[in-house]
Amino acid sequence: MKNYLIILVIGLVTSCTNAQKSSGTNVPESVTNAFVKKYPMVKKVYWEKEDAHYEGEFMDGQIEKSVVFDANRAFLEEETEINVSELPVVILDYCKKNYSDHKMTEAAKIVNAKGEVCFEAEMRKAGKEFDVIFDAQGNVISGEDE
Repeated sequence: MKNYLIILVIGLVTSCTNAQKSSGTNVPESVTNAFVKKYPMVKKVYWEKEDAHYEGEFMDGQIEKSVVFDANRAFLEEETEINVSELPVVILDYCKKNYSDHKMTEAAKIVNAKGEVCFEAEMRKAGKEFDVIFDAQGNVISGEDE
């Protein structure tokens, strides 16, 4: 009976750990542990290696989120998908003026480790996509144009 319990516990721990990893990315245990500590209720996360960082995509209820950690398990940022209409008016106006021939397909609110907020607008035209990043006041931080 004792051996059965040990095997059961090992199986549960292994399955919980595997639920935190995608099959294609070797994520350091320190990163997955930091994720579990920050998001204990999340059951499934899909990891991608992004340069020297690790990005985990997951659902928080009905909301799509992603989080980025560095290789030393330090939290860098959290991105939360929002409706395009939730972007600040100054950003919507900027995109209408400067990308009038594009379609805004997605939007997100990004909060970094210092609590600073910025926004992302995903633009599409003729099958090509690029992101424009804005600070909280609506100033362009970065963006790719055609």
